[in-house]
This record gives sequence, C-alpha cells and structure tokens, in this order.
Amino acid sequence: MSPKSDLIRLKHMLDASEKVVLFLREKKRKDLDEDEKLALAVVRLIEVIGEAATKLEKRVREVHSVIPWEQIIGTRNRLIHGYEEVDLDIVWQIATIDLPTLVGKLRHAIEIESLQ
Repeated sequence: MSPKSDLIRLKHMLDASEKVVLFLREKKRKDLDEDEKLALAVVRLIEVIGEAATKLEKRVREVHSVIPWEQIIGTRNRLIHGYEEVDLDIVWQIATIDLPTLVGKLRHAIEIESLQ
C-alpha cells in the first residue's frame, strides 16, 4: 500500500471517531438502549475505525505505537463476529472514554504521515 492510502485510512478513522463523539455529545448511557439508530450508528462507526486500522501498513502502526492498534482491531473483530452479543456498556466506554483520546492521537498521526 502507498503512504497516501495509509493517510486516507487514518483520516477515515479520525472521521468515524469524531462522528461518534459528536453523536454522543450530551447523551447518557441509557440513550444507547432507547435509541436503536444511535446504537447501530455508534457500533458501525467503531467497526469502521477497526476495519481501517486492519488495512494500515505495519510501518504506520509501529511509528504510531501510542495508538492501541491491537485493541482497536480486536474491538472490530468482536463487534463483527460477535454481533449477537454486543455489550452496549463496553461500546459506551469506548465511545465516551477511548475515542475522545484517540481523536488527538489520530490527528497527530495524520500530521506526521502528511509529511511523508
């Protein structure tokens, strides 16, 4: 893959992460239970983040080792393959605690990769 493809995938990850953060702004955990569209959107966006991560070159994951690639990819796999047992408590934690932090790390990675 080309560095340009990796940059595009990092941007996809950032876009999906920012959407989750935006969608959940001023929401409560119970909103995921009560709003099926919201829950499905958040889960799908987390899947997209993980899918894009699986397609990044190993070099990119090594250079930006501060990003928890294995957890991101593992979460994607769990959501895709364990779709019948999605735990919305875990989704909420990822969406409200992990993704806001990931946004900053992805912005930094994009900045670095843009210079390549």
